[in-house]
Formats: sequence, structure tokens, C-alpha cells
Amino acid sequence: MIKEIADGVLLKLKVLPRSSRCEIIGTHGDALKIKVTAPPVEGRANEEIVEFLAEALGIKKGQLAIVSGHKSQRKTVAITGCNRQELESLTGKE
Repeated sequence: MIKEIADGVLLKLKVLPRSSRCEIIGTHGDALKIKVTAPPVEGRANEEIVEFLAEALGIKKGQLAIVSGHKSQRKTVAITGCNRQELESLTGKE
């Protein structure tokens, strides 16, 4: 789920768009499962993922980037300036 890289971490996500609210709901296999309210149209769900994770981690949106899965429910997000321990506190799991 979390892989350390030179300047931060990679986080695998399983995203459920068009949900009633934005929240982290646990894990799904090797990914963190999150709900977002935005539909998967014109990148709106991706934008909301970045905003939601930035707020949850207390970091700037510019520190997050979706590196794969732009049009998929399974995504990989690169987070710079963050370490594995900070993410584990968010996910509650290694």
C-alpha cells in the first residue's frame, strides 16, 4: 500500500466516486479505500482526491500528484515531503 521513494512515498488507492461524503473507509487488498463525492468526469474526482488527501495529511495540494490510474478506480499517488509513518497514522495500517 505504501512505498517509500527518494523524496516521499507512493500510496495505492481504491476510489469510490459519487459517494455521499469524502472519507477513508479502510483498506482494499493492497490499497487504501476512499470515498469521494465528485463524479469521475473531466478529472473532478481526481481533483477531489488530491484536495481531500492534502487536508487529511495537513500538507499542500502541490505535494500530491496522481502518477497512475487517472481514469481508473485504482490509482497511485506520489506524496512529497511525507514519510511512511505519517501515512500509517492516516491509514491505520502498514
